[in-house]
This record gives sequence, structure tokens and C-alpha cells, in this order.
Amino acid sequence: MHASTRLLVTGATGFLGRAVVAAFVSDHSVRAAVRQTPQPPFADSVETVRHPDLSQSFDWAPLLEGADYVVHLAGIAHTGGIAPIHYDRVNREATAELAGAAARCGVRRMVFISSLRAQSGPAADHILTERDEAKPTDAYGRSKLAAEAAIKAAGVPFTILRPVLVYGPGVKGNFALLLRAASSPWPLPVKDFTNRRSLLGIDNFISALRFVLAAPATAGETYIVADPGIPPRLPDVIATLRQAQSRRSLLAPMPMQYAESALRLIGRDALWQRIGGNMRADPGKLIAAGWQPAHDTQTGLAALVRRWPRPNKVAPQ
Repeated sequence: MHASTRLLVTGATGFLGRAVVAAFVSDHSVRAAVRQTPQPPFADSVETVRHPDLSQSFDWAPLLEGADYVVHLAGIAHTGGIAPIHYDRVNREATAELAGAAARCGVRRMVFISSLRAQSGPAADHILTERDEAKPTDAYGRSKLAAEAAIKAAGVPFTILRPVLVYGPGVKGNFALLLRAASSPWPLPVKDFTNRRSLLGIDNFISALRFVLAAPATAGETYIVADPGIPPRLPDVIATLRQAQSRRSLLAPMPMQYAESALRLIGRDALWQRIGGNMRADPGKLIAAGWQPAHDTQTGLAALVRRWPRPNKVAPQ
């Protein structure tokens, strides 16, 4: 890619979308596809185009006119209370419509930001690689896997990225809650948690996206994206965040089975799997292709605190 290429970014107002627009606008022509006027606005050099809600079918061709590459981020994130049919409509059907239009418009590459949940449930008993059979366990994961299949069938050159949980300034959802917990003055009873979960820093996500867009050999491939190295334990994450704030770790002991029993008792099995289960993902295939991650998780978390010194101010999602 070079400065004269035009990049269409869908889902441009989201956590990842804003980071992508900000990262590429300085050296590429960026067109941001949004449902509503972005607040705060993008840089003046960003072309902003509006489209209807993805629950409706519409013609993608005007948004794709002149686009060389597409980064498709728009969709429904993994959250509660969403009907399976709505996940399917927004995450699969809308993606299929975009991919078909991109093929007809001659887009040079479509990069689909899928999810590791297209491959696995919230926990796995082994280190995940792309060689594992995809076995999503919920409607969100199934819709993402179906969207991947739709892109492959559309005839557009593609690359699929399956990121793990991404952290960075402005993150929402579960990681924002974790940041708030780490910013509290209280001891946290996670010292005995031994499970490991892979994370992905936003800088590493951007560098992976830059790499696949610039590397023709990544076309037609699917890649897991995660920070390199051994995934951290929950107490490692809390300790790193607090130490980066020049605070003591303040980790209290509590057997994992106590937390597991309490959450299962109130019907929060899925939450327990996200907190107490292992989710280790190997980015080795992407690294072997030539990707050079910017940092490991410990370095990325410390940098997050320096860039965002008051994470407790983030509004929960």
C-alpha cells in the first residue's frame, strides 16, 4: 500500500475502527463508513460516508467506488441479549453483501476482522492455532464463522484476522471493567488464579493489519492475532497495571474453585469461563509470515497505563 491507495474502513467509529482510521490517515487516503456522524469528528483529511444500519440491506457500491482495500470491522460485538437471527443478519448477511459488492467493484483486498470466537468458545484446554477445527459455541461466534465463509465464497481477494481480546486507550466492555478493578484501592482476591488468557495490544493489532495489507502472500489466509510470548495470568495483568501506576500489586489469595462455585451457583457459567478458563492463542502463523509484533503483553499493558493514566474514568459498556 502507498499514499495514493484508498482504504475503506467500516465500523469506523468503534474502538478498533477509530484506531485504524487514526493509524492510516497520515499516509493513506481513508474513507470511513459510519451509521451516524462521528463524535468526536475524524481528522479533516478523512472522507466520511454514511450508510443505513446493517440490519437493513443496501447498496454498498457507492461506498466502495474507487476503494482499493476494505477493512471490515462493522458488526455486532459479543454481548448479551442479542437474538441469534440479529447476529446472523448483521455479522453474516451484511458481510456477504459487502464482500459481493467488493468483488464486483474490483477491490484489491478485503481484510475481515473476525474473532477468535469464530474458532472457539470462551475457554479452551489447549493452545489454539489455525489448524484447529473451528467450533464456535454461541450465536456470535457462529455468525463470525459464517461471515468468513461468505467472504471466501464471494470471489473477492481476502485476508481474515481472528484477534483475541484487544486492549488499548478507549477500550470498553470486559477489559474496561478489569481496568477499573485494577485502579481501585482495594486488594483483589485473584492471587491464586493460574489460568492464562491471550491478549492483544491495539498497537500490535494495527501492525498486524498494516502487515497483511502490504503482504500479497497473506491473501487467502486466516490468521490468529495475539501478543507474542506466554499469555499472562489474571494476577499478572492486575500486578502489571498497578505497578505501572507505581502502586503495590495488593493481590489476595482465594482458591479458584470458590469463585467458580459462586458464579456457577448464580448461573454465570459463561462469565466464569471468560474469567477463570484458559484461552491461549498462538500467533505463530502470522509471525512466520513476517509479522513483527511491537511488544509483548506486559510491555503493552504498562504502556496503556502511561497513555491512559486514569482508566477508572472509562464508562462501562
